[in-house]
Amino acid sequence: MIGAKNFTEQVVLGELVAQEIEAVTHERVDRKFYLAGSYICQQALVNGRIDGYVEYTGTALTAILKQPLPPVGQRDAATVFETVRRLYAERYGVRVERGLGFEDTFAMVIRGADARRLGLKTISDAVKVAPGWRLGVGYEFQERPDGLKGLEATYGLKFREAPRVMDLGLLYRALGAGQVDMVAGNSTDGPIRALGLTVLEDDRHYFPPYEAVPLIREDSLRRHPGIQMAMDRLAGKVSAEEIQEMNFAVDSEHKDVGAVVRAFRERKGL
Repeated sequence: MIGAKNFTEQVVLGELVAQEIEAVTHERVDRKFYLAGSYICQQALVNGRIDGYVEYTGTALTAILKQPLPPVGQRDAATVFETVRRLYAERYGVRVERGLGFEDTFAMVIRGADARRLGLKTISDAVKVAPGWRLGVGYEFQERPDGLKGLEATYGLKFREAPRVMDLGLLYRALGAGQVDMVAGNSTDGPIRALGLTVLEDDRHYFPPYEAVPLIREDSLRRHPGIQMAMDRLAGKVSAEEIQEMNFAVDSEHKDVGAVVRAFRERKGL
């Protein structure tokens, strides 16, 4: 059983992992997608209701393993990966597999027209205009240790009012409709490309690495050794541009997620 959280990229990645396991083992893989978020996926994984799902290293470090954010100079991907790998093995009997090949970091996103009109390229650039702006965020971002409070403190960001908290799927609709002026999205979200939006550079390197890594129960790997072969085949195969294209195909072109993933795997020779 492969799980996924409740947004498009997670379903794409869950389908990718499931299809690859099926291709290697010739066994049917059950899907349990649209689980609410990291906490629900983690509970399902630990309790054995799912055998694996794809997580992001920065999320695993802070939201699941409850580790403090490393100092800015020590937030490199290799250090975070090794910490996450060790703690999952020690605490949960879960293997953190090699990364799929891309990071999906939090991204502060604004309308492209505003970026051009105001000359905004970085989050620091936006500090001067933020007091007149409204911010939209997802539920997790408001509460996470690597989320809103730390971001505001690091950059001295102040907004016109309290952030509007909404489902992730509504953020870009609200931005496009002028209901908010900045949203905390994800760097590989399909609507960024589709709507011509601008991601502001995290010039103070606040966010830790968010490398996409499959998490698989060790007992599942012992029962089904082919899973490891499938994970090895997927390692490093997905670029940020490729996952954004798949997200776009599902979100904006309304293509079937299974067909999108099959086409990607064919292009990769998987």
